[in-house]
Amino acid sequence: MLNLKGVGVALVTPFNEQKEINFAEFEKVVNYVIEGGVDYVVVLGTTGESVTLNKKEKQDLINACVSATNKRVPVIAGFGGNDTRSTIADINGFELNGVDGILSVSPYYNKPTQEGIYEHYKAIATNSNLPIVLYNVPGRTASNIRATTTLTLAHEFKNIIAIKEASNDWQQIFWLAREKPADFLLISGNDDLIVPQISIGYDGVISVIANALPKQFSGMVHQALNGDFTAARKTVYELDELITYLFEQGNPAGVKAAMQHLTVCNDHVRLPLMPINTDLRQKIGKKLDSLLK
Repeated sequence: MLNLKGVGVALVTPFNEQKEINFAEFEKVVNYVIEGGVDYVVVLGTTGESVTLNKKEKQDLINACVSATNKRVPVIAGFGGNDTRSTIADINGFELNGVDGILSVSPYYNKPTQEGIYEHYKAIATNSNLPIVLYNVPGRTASNIRATTTLTLAHEFKNIIAIKEASNDWQQIFWLAREKPADFLLISGNDDLIVPQISIGYDGVISVIANALPKQFSGMVHQALNGDFTAARKTVYELDELITYLFEQGNPAGVKAAMQHLTVCNDHVRLPLMPINTDLRQKIGKKLDSLLK
């Protein structure tokens, strides 16, 4: 079974000044986060600006990710949308050799009912042999996968192995932890909440900040998973202000600015996203310098 416990990182997609994918920097990012201790990588996620990539760019990025990881860690690819047939066609139409699983965001914009969400994921699960991670992020999709829907899918489909839960609804977060099947993984979508979530049974996180500080963030999560909440709590308090800064003017503009400060990659983003302003850039740089001194 695919093991996605610990830290997954939602990889950024570096661009050059012409806003074309910078594959050399992408490979550098992959090596940087793996050497920093992350447990797996996610390509074509929200943080990777996947909605701005065309089909060829997505395939090229998948190939580059599989090549750069070189089987050191699992590779998860993001495929989702608000048209079920198109999502299935994408999953089955791309070359996915070396991809270990799919992260699939709940349909956005058209606000399906819970029955519609269930049928959407049922169709995906029955048309793909790859392990599937559900992705619930109501702040972006404008609809919520209720705990009852997640649990039904978890019980009925063996290849639906996990959910990335980013609802910020603690009643739902607790319900999932209490009622989930034993082999179903709960993955947080919130860097700032993962330590308390682990304390009630969550298995890890798909992180944004791990692009910039993989060693520090992975160390914190692994401490919590090993029951050392005293050490993990110390780190999460240290990182909390930076995490807030990274999302203040949108993701991934914030984390890309942090990575540029650390000379990992540049901070170019594609429209309609914009780089962060000078004031926030200085705050991020100052905080990074204080954390790493």
